[in-house]
Amino acid sequence: MELPMILGLRTAIYPAPDLAAAKAWYTKVFGVPPYYDQPYYVGFAVGGFELGLLPDAIPGADGAQAFWGVDNAEAEYARLLELGARDLEPPHDVGDGIKVGSVLDPFGNRLSLIENPLFDTRSVR
Repeated sequence: MELPMILGLRTAIYPAPDLAAAKAWYTKVFGVPPYYDQPYYVGFAVGGFELGLLPDAIPGADGAQAFWGVDNAEAEYARLLELGARDLEPPHDVGDGIKVGSVLDPFGNRLSLIENPLFDTRSVR
């Protein structure tokens, strides 16, 4: 029997009908410019993973969720609010010192954070 080949988070896609505004906002959020920038897709390389912006999709808070790792969930949540995100789910402990929280980006998409002291970054490939 062949084992599943799911290797972990690679890409989280966010709808971005205003691609230029989304590109500018996420450049501020992640502190890096996109590595791939086309009218049909913009991709950011973030800690070995990718955030993709898709202009022909509809934003919403109930779509797929990707959790982006942070060292301090409360501080990053506050920073995102200062950058124009909207409050959705303040960071809270879900057990074992793991904290999660979510904001809505300026375009209506859920952006979720996770502070996970158990996550082994050496396993990222």
